[in-house]
Amino acid sequence: QLQLVESGGGLVQFGGSLRLSCAASGFTLDYYAIGWFRQAPGKEREGVSCISRSGGSTNYADSVKGRFTISRDNAKNTVYLQMNSLKPEDTGVYYCAARPFCSGSSYRNMNYWGKGTLVTVSS
Repeated sequence: QLQLVESGGGLVQFGGSLRLSCAASGFTLDYYAIGWFRQAPGKEREGVSCISRSGGSTNYADSVKGRFTISRDNAKNTVYLQMNSLKPEDTGVYYCAARPFCSGSSYRNMNYWGKGTLVTVSS
């Protein structure tokens, strides 16, 4: 059974930090790029960040650039999203998803999805 499980969400104040984890089971992450997405109620799911299979290439949405850092530890079969200087507009359910490459990836075509973890940032 192929699964991705997110953890680390919670309630934080403006300017606070959280580290999200995405752990894989049933397959190894070595052959997959991992993207983080988020979605607020009534809003379209949007891409936040993506990391290549080797970890050598990363990209970020303009809205989080300079504040979020994506990383991976393939030995632990886990990808992380370190979120600093959090803002209320960062609030949403955060999902990780897997696809062979970051290039061409979107919320419409990822191969595997986790169930999400809720991040709430208060004003």
